[in-house]
Amino acid sequence: MGIEIKQQLRLSQQLVMTPQLQQAIKLLQLSRLELVNLVQQELQENPVLEEVAETEELATPPSEMQTEAEPPEPQVAQANEVAPEREPTDAEKVADLDWQSYMDAYPQTSFSERPEEDERRSLESTLTRRPLLSDHLEWQLQLSTFSDEERAVASFIIGNLDDDGYLQATLEEIAQHSGYPLGLVEATLAKFQAFDPPGVAARDLRECLLLQLRALGIEDPLVRKLVEDHLGGLQKRDFRGIARALGLTIEEVAAAGRVIARLEPRPGRAFGGEDPVYITPDIFVVKIGDDFHILLNEDGLPKLRINSLYRDVLLRGSGAAKDTKDYVQEKVRSAIWLIKSIHQRQRTIYRVMQSIIKYQREFFERGINYLKPLNLRDVADDIEMHESTVSRVTTNKYVHTPQGIFELKYFFNSSISRFDGEAVASESVKERIRRIISAEDPRRPLSDQRIAEMLKAANIDIARRTVTKYREAMNILSSTQRREVG
Repeated sequence: MGIEIKQQLRLSQQLVMTPQLQQAIKLLQLSRLELVNLVQQELQENPVLEEVAETEELATPPSEMQTEAEPPEPQVAQANEVAPEREPTDAEKVADLDWQSYMDAYPQTSFSERPEEDERRSLESTLTRRPLLSDHLEWQLQLSTFSDEERAVASFIIGNLDDDGYLQATLEEIAQHSGYPLGLVEATLAKFQAFDPPGVAARDLRECLLLQLRALGIEDPLVRKLVEDHLGGLQKRDFRGIARALGLTIEEVAAAGRVIARLEPRPGRAFGGEDPVYITPDIFVVKIGDDFHILLNEDGLPKLRINSLYRDVLLRGSGAAKDTKDYVQEKVRSAIWLIKSIHQRQRTIYRVMQSIIKYQREFFERGINYLKPLNLRDVADDIEMHESTVSRVTTNKYVHTPQGIFELKYFFNSSISRFDGEAVASESVKERIRRIISAEDPRRPLSDQRIAEMLKAANIDIARRTVTKYREAMNILSSTQRREVG
């Protein structure tokens, strides 16, 4: 069998995502903060890009103003344009006054000279941070009368506390790693547990509650008995079973349970957690008259343009080397594509929001009870885009509406059938369940089956297990755990 080399010509088609297309898709799913960070990074890496200052923005004639459907192409600023001379305004005349001479001439005024930039306090010196639990305990440790050995053991205790203030290491482990005897570790822990917040360094919930009872001076034997022996029954709110076991009335057990309920099961709660993150809407929906108007939030988003110096390099071309021209041309092409991609992103968000308002108009006017079932395909077909594009646009995007701030994903809901009439959105059903539970009698809470029957009476076809799923999704306890006595 002979081996030979042959050439064959084949014609095939395949879909290839260019880097520019990948960038456009990436921009779609970025949140507003992520987009601002990306633009700032591009401004640092691409010398062709520059930010347009607010004072440099040129007035756009009405005929050339940006429309809702077609944003303008990125414009190149002209470096040689000279603004016509005009008379200074009154504000500019006032700004030109020599205020220092004025203050010297009139020392009785309350004006004071603005300090120099170097004399101002830095931003870092004015910032504060939330105190951590470890910092709070270290501060108390420095003020305590502990010996050097006890301080060393206490440091090990602090290092083994979780965010809730519970001790995660055993005393044997602390003794082994610290090198101190177990008796010293036990004595130090007993003294350390008197620190603030009450219940800190407890090894379980029972010990935590007992430490708080001691700190508060509560000596009620029934309260201590419930914490020591019937904590599981209290968590299940089985007052009847506890009363039967102790030979007491349900009211007596419920009264003691209310005392325990006021204790803090997580002593480190006040010191844990992160600072709240405030949502900045990407879109504002404002009702003016009978129409809803969409405003894209571009506050803080730099306005980009091509630097005129690099543009001249391409236009003249004769005095620049080929490598320089190729480099500038590549950067200009990248900059123009970025600007176009941002405009395309904003336009797509606008169209998606416009379609959502079209389908959910009653929600924007009347509230959550009028939210309708909606899926990505409905919006995709309406704006003639792919479902994946709509999914990317609605990810990590928030809109400020007359009903509050919502994520765009919020408007897409599964449907719950009615016995008669149109289907209702699942979020509307969740809101109905929440309202039913909030209005119930705490001594006789409604079961999931009873809530399902009430919803069926309101023309909503829903099963008990669906009610249970929605209740758990809203972090609402079961009827047994919601029951109050007395």
